[in-house]
Amino acid sequence: MENVVNPAVKPANPAQRSWQDRTAFVTGATGLVGSWLVPALLERGARVVVLVRDHDPHSHLIRSGTIARTTVVNGKLEDLADLERAIAGHGVDTVFHLGAQTLVGPALRDPLGTMESNVRGTWNLLEACRRQASQVQAVVIASSDKAYGDVPTLPYTEDTPLRGQHPYDVSKSCTDLIAQAWHHSYGTPVVIARCGNIYGGGDLNWSRIIPGTIRSLHRGERPGLRSDGTFLRDYVYVEDAVSAYIAMADALDGGSAQAGQPAPASVAGQAFNFGPGAPLSVLDVVAAITRLMGREDLQPIVRNEARAEIHDQYLDSTLATARLGWKPAWDLDAGLAPTIAWYREYWGARG
Repeated sequence: MENVVNPAVKPANPAQRSWQDRTAFVTGATGLVGSWLVPALLERGARVVVLVRDHDPHSHLIRSGTIARTTVVNGKLEDLADLERAIAGHGVDTVFHLGAQTLVGPALRDPLGTMESNVRGTWNLLEACRRQASQVQAVVIASSDKAYGDVPTLPYTEDTPLRGQHPYDVSKSCTDLIAQAWHHSYGTPVVIARCGNIYGGGDLNWSRIIPGTIRSLHRGERPGLRSDGTFLRDYVYVEDAVSAYIAMADALDGGSAQAGQPAPASVAGQAFNFGPGAPLSVLDVVAAITRLMGREDLQPIVRNEARAEIHDQYLDSTLATARLGWKPAWDLDAGLAPTIAWYREYWGARG
């Protein structure tokens, strides 16, 4: 698979309503995906409003200077008033809800904080959208493959029941179900993304396998693995995730019909899986990083101490291809190369 230059910022269809007519609100904007989604929206001409709880100077959105091109609303997901103020006060018509506590380990240690952020935060966001239904036309919700839980049959399809068992997985199952409830009960124009493990430059959560391995090798240290290394996962490069979120927003907007063709059936209330179609073991990913960084001499330390983690998870993305025209544009090597370069620049800039 060959990488494409900036696939996330190319309009998928000239028939779609111009993003220059749209005001997008992004929660979780200073996180990994948000830091790449915001510039993609700005590149398309959208006005972007971002929710920022804490100013993190290491966030890619802030370090790149992109945040200066946005309207910043200081607030938190747990406060409904903050969210409604952002949406109503800035004329938002398109919402990307990416904000969440995103790590399995912290969720296990602090389940209440995770539920407050991921579950209360989601219903607050959707309630703010419901109250501003006259202007909100599209709501894209970030769920996760973790929402499916541990099931005997893989890959997950969109019809696989949501059966999270551990705190993080349950919080994503709830996120997903709450979004569906607001759609079916109130007509909120929601679409849900269930992505595999997203990686790319700007992820400073060092407990994750890709940034943690890159940091260890950069320091000349052997990377450590929480698991036994055989766990299978989908690894989605961040620009593929961005293109997925934008494709969903475009489809919700109702402008995805080709000229002279009938409009497609609405995707409102639909969930879509996004994965590369080639699950990899943790050991496969570490081997690719050590090869690309020229550090095959630093073999991983297998600790095999993972708790509350599902052994194998991977997705069938057929529906996203059929309904949204989405396909991954980056294979692992193509995505890891700019990711490694980002971290090297980051550490170089810090001195």
